[in-house]
Amino acid sequence: MKDKIADGVEKAYPFTGPHQFAMGDWISCAPFERLLQIAILRAADGKATLKMPFTLELAQGAGLMHGGALIGLADTAVVMAIKSMLPPQTHFATINMEAKFLHPVKKGFVTAEAEVLEHEGRSLRGRATLYDDEGRSVMDFSSTFKVARDTTIRSVSFKETKQTPPGS
Repeated sequence: MKDKIADGVEKAYPFTGPHQFAMGDWISCAPFERLLQIAILRAADGKATLKMPFTLELAQGAGLMHGGALIGLADTAVVMAIKSMLPPQTHFATINMEAKFLHPVKKGFVTAEAEVLEHEGRSLRGRATLYDDEGRSVMDFSSTFKVARDTTIRSVSFKETKQTPPGS
């Protein structure tokens, strides 16, 4: 049985997918990555460097950068390192990840340095280290990806839709 709050949330957000959008290039930010304001500084030869600002929207209750935002940056950094090695439109996804939070982020920008460590068959393993403005490591991250058997993304040329919930 649904409660009234859950029912209200579902009515306020009727546009829950599937969503259609177009990627600018093979190595470019998807809508979620743009929401996080991630910038791709470099992606080549199985390595990538990305940067993300600590905005108010990425703060958790104590005023530190939310761990989920840091995970998003780390995962995206490894993805861009992988994309630099695979043919455009190859379909792959994260199947496992592990993160070790080392220091809180209180301000500034976070930089992710990522690299592909292993590419065997359809599996790829990568890692990323996140750094704060002072060059201090704030997270160690590792992940495993799997390339789909049918490796081509079939729907790549969608029109991005901006839908606003009623009453916004």
